[in-house]
Amino acid sequence: MKILFILNPVSGNRPADTEHFARCIQLNFPGADMRLTKSAGHATELAREAAAAGTDVVVAIGGDGTINETARGLVGTKTALAVVPRGSGNGFARELGMPLEFEEAVMRLQRGTISPCDIGRANGELFLNVAGVGLEAQIAWEFMEHGKNGARGKWPYFKLGAKTVFSYKPPVFDMIVDGKKTSAAPLTLVFANGRQYGSNFKIAPRANLGDGLLDMVAVKNAPKWKLALALPGFFTDGWRPFGITATHPVKNVILTREGNFPYHIDGEPRQASGKLEITVETHALNVLYPEK
Repeated sequence: MKILFILNPVSGNRPADTEHFARCIQLNFPGADMRLTKSAGHATELAREAAAAGTDVVVAIGGDGTINETARGLVGTKTALAVVPRGSGNGFARELGMPLEFEEAVMRLQRGTISPCDIGRANGELFLNVAGVGLEAQIAWEFMEHGKNGARGKWPYFKLGAKTVFSYKPPVFDMIVDGKKTSAAPLTLVFANGRQYGSNFKIAPRANLGDGLLDMVAVKNAPKWKLALALPGFFTDGWRPFGITATHPVKNVILTREGNFPYHIDGEPRQASGKLEITVETHALNVLYPEK
């Protein structure tokens, strides 16, 4: 099997031990190549080159952003995507059942199984796990803006998130959901290919990566105390108290409202100009699932 490992050396909470990673990879996959990303978009370029060269599997080592970039170079090819998690939430890696320890994750890839996986698109841009608008998209956008002034890390994100939770007023979106017109003003509106954001926070516990559908999950703008009491339920596989969420399987959704508004794809903030279209592409990507 011809395999390439793509490592983002700045993913995760600590510097990458590239020499240790290389030894571990050679122990499990003798002769495999490992390339380091140098800038944003480099993983896509490396993956695209590998697919064109007939590589069987490209392994993304990093967080959801690195995995997303790598997948962009593999969509529509025979080359399969595999992942070794090194991020914070590791949502897509958890969906695949990947261990979070580097050595065990690499070992489990030796006898993995390749299966087709759906992808989502938000205004044409690929997402593997979740995209959405609303509260978490607003927080992600504001944190990106604050980051331009040097505000990084979990504590600034927590402070900004707490402030936004109490000040955020959900806007009304006009929507066309699989051809039917409606409108809504949810606290959060998520389009889930996988079940979770990461860290086992399951926003769509019945979502399936290969069913040809996205789970559209609306989180209602309920009183803050009710949301707080409901929070533990999101770490289970189905318990959702107080009717906080409403879920519908969808294939195509168009959201519109006046002006610009933020959205996110796999946690990365973006901004739409009046319109956001969400679509799903069935079995557009081959994925290597680890040995169970």
